[in-house]
Amino acid sequence: MPHQQQSSGRRTSGEVAPDFEAECWDGSRVKLADADGRRTWLAFFRYASCPLCNLRVHQMITRHEDYEAAGLRVLAVFQSAPASISQYVGKQAPPFPLLCDPEEKLYALYGLTHSKLGLLHPANAVGLAQAATKGFLPGKQDGTVDRLPADFLLGPELRIEDAYYAKRIGEHIPFERVDAFLES
Repeated sequence: MPHQQQSSGRRTSGEVAPDFEAECWDGSRVKLADADGRRTWLAFFRYASCPLCNLRVHQMITRHEDYEAAGLRVLAVFQSAPASISQYVGKQAPPFPLLCDPEEKLYALYGLTHSKLGLLHPANAVGLAQAATKGFLPGKQDGTVDRLPADFLLGPELRIEDAYYAKRIGEHIPFERVDAFLES
């Protein structure tokens, strides 16, 4: 089992998600509490040029219309500054906010971890090859290089219904779990 260091306690299903306000890459601001009674998918990524993260954002973009129709609000957090997000993942023009957290305060608030073994895991190679075929290549690394992603599915009252902490850098909550969340 990989050794993981935690900045804060992990969040668990049933607890209310900690509120925050953050800057988006386009200069706007987002407050978690502004969900307007909708469900929220809070997705934590690594840095803006991460090929695996860009591939996942691409996959989320292709599903976003269905998610929006189902009333799901998507928020994507990156440990990068606005300029890096604009240069890399922002080029995909996602229809959901890309939040900037270069000081990694939100990562600490939600108990995200990092792991050298999660960075070097052989399964990441498959994702990197898939990302390369889509044109997502490595670039400038911002923040914690061995950061592990996490995803939180929040109910209308911002209660965590599913907390998913990755064990490797190319891992995210399966889309089937997001779909089941929307059907429940």
